[in-house]
Amino acid sequence: MVIRPTRGNGPRRHGEGVQHIPDVGPADLDVSVYSDPQRYELERTKVLRHSWLVAARSEEIPKPRDYVVYEGHGETVVIVRRDDGTLSAFHNVCQHRGARIATQPSGHCDRHFVCPWHGWAYDLDGSIKGVPDRGDFAACQLKDLHAPSVAVEEWGGWVWIFLSPSAAMPNFADYLGEVGGELAAYRMDEMFLAEKRVYEVPVNYKAIVDGFNELYHIAELHHVPRAGVETGRDTAYHILGRHSMMVVPLDPVSHAQLVETGDHQATVTCHYVVFPNCVFNNLPNHLQVFNPIPTGPHTTKFICWELQYRSDDAKYRQEVDMAWTGLKRIVEEDVFIFNQLAATRDSMAYRTNRFNERECKPTVYHETMARMVGDNRRIPVRRR
Repeated sequence: MVIRPTRGNGPRRHGEGVQHIPDVGPADLDVSVYSDPQRYELERTKVLRHSWLVAARSEEIPKPRDYVVYEGHGETVVIVRRDDGTLSAFHNVCQHRGARIATQPSGHCDRHFVCPWHGWAYDLDGSIKGVPDRGDFAACQLKDLHAPSVAVEEWGGWVWIFLSPSAAMPNFADYLGEVGGELAAYRMDEMFLAEKRVYEVPVNYKAIVDGFNELYHIAELHHVPRAGVETGRDTAYHILGRHSMMVVPLDPVSHAQLVETGDHQATVTCHYVVFPNCVFNNLPNHLQVFNPIPTGPHTTKFICWELQYRSDDAKYRQEVDMAWTGLKRIVEEDVFIFNQLAATRDSMAYRTNRFNERECKPTVYHETMARMVGDNRRIPVRRR
């Protein structure tokens, strides 16, 4: 049996009585938001450190003492499965003189994590368990010292981290809000990771988020047939707080099923953006997660996960494998265009992004980012 997502009692997101295009309108955006190192630093310290971020799939840390290292935007974090099966996370920074403690992207910790520089040893929660020649330090230097902890949650088969835990840290469920209910319908914790692809892309991470936030490009870049482009114009766009979604009917048959049933999750592609940098591309029978992790103002580690349901149904396996083969080609086309953006980044001819009314999700995304970093001068200007 293959799991099939369904809207169930969830809110209707498409059809009669549902507003398909929010009252956002066309907008212009100064492109310095993608190239200004000072703006990137504000996003790094005021947004990325204070948002729940996807760090890994749970199945990438299957057994006690298995670990992965999350790295990006100047941060490095060890995420390890404890002996009781829960997760712990801490900054991968030796408190002696700043070297990385865990030097491999993943592995298994038999006893302690040991810094390769001077041999300081750390337990699974980041507490210091051993300091060579401890007596050479003043007692006050080592008292209660540990690698700072990082908040971690497992939800939907994903590992999520919050880099700066504090009294202001939002509850995870509250952070997801409505989009959490939407994603829960796919029962992602019952899916498995079929493939993970990683690209190094010379472009700002927000440009990649933009690319997955609209459909205007699908005819030219992805060669979607005219019938798909036409039904795609009946896409419904929704702003869900800082997050967003769109219900995307790209062929006449599934579009007709959507109109008849109103069940967007059972019939068509549903596309979710969890702010600030995680994109879920959910089809009724499998899904992809696109995660652009910034490594600098102009560089991004772009991760793509393909998830499928566990099933012995040969027809299902063939169907999703063929679909994923086609989608990999589409991802390669996206990566191609991101490289074209890199070539024009510093051009005197590139000053403004002009979003149309159906590119409403990028407009709201950049408004949200600007408010969070306090950069009101570069909130998109509405043009009606």
